[in-house]
Amino acid sequence: MIDMDREDMARNGRFSGKAISDRQMTELIGLARGLVADNELNDMEIEFLHKWLVASDAAHANPMIGQLLERIRDIYADGFVDEEERGDLTDTLITLSANDFETGEIFKSTTLPLCDPAPNLDFEGQRYCFTGTFTFGKRSECERAVQKYGATTGSLAQKTNVLVIGEYATASWKQSSFGNKIIQAAEWRSQGIPISIVSEHHWRNYI
Repeated sequence: MIDMDREDMARNGRFSGKAISDRQMTELIGLARGLVADNELNDMEIEFLHKWLVASDAAHANPMIGQLLERIRDIYADGFVDEEERGDLTDTLITLSANDFETGEIFKSTTLPLCDPAPNLDFEGQRYCFTGTFTFGKRSECERAVQKYGATTGSLAQKTNVLVIGEYATASWKQSSFGNKIIQAAEWRSQGIPISIVSEHHWRNYI
């Protein structure tokens, strides 16, 4: 009888956790739609989102809440929201508002022009470019991670060896602020320029 009670309690706990998680995700999608209705995100809106995430994360029901909260904490780490960070966060919320959001999965080649098969990655003497929103941290943190292994970093150019696309995925990436960069890299690659396009998931296997 005691074992049955424990089993019921565990099952009820899982159902309760899922209900909280689903409700939080619905609220987050609605909040995202309101915040980026004008395709812009100001400091007050970011602060409002931060407070909502802090309050919601206390329930520990949805990992997406925690991941997004970490992104904003990273943004606030230097006490200033720069335009690159603002753009990345705006893209993330636009993706959420379209209910078109995935994370933690390898991008499919049918969605993004990733190299298939994914190449082995080297760092010494290689030039890396990072675009999109990363689970690893801010773009500057990704750049430092490869620089310590001897790579250089910078904006996309024909001399770029590897373009790494952040793991916050969206099927509508062409409409994101970094879509043109991905398209340009794919065009150069098709012209024979030796540039590799890889996902954050693949890149992190080498860090």
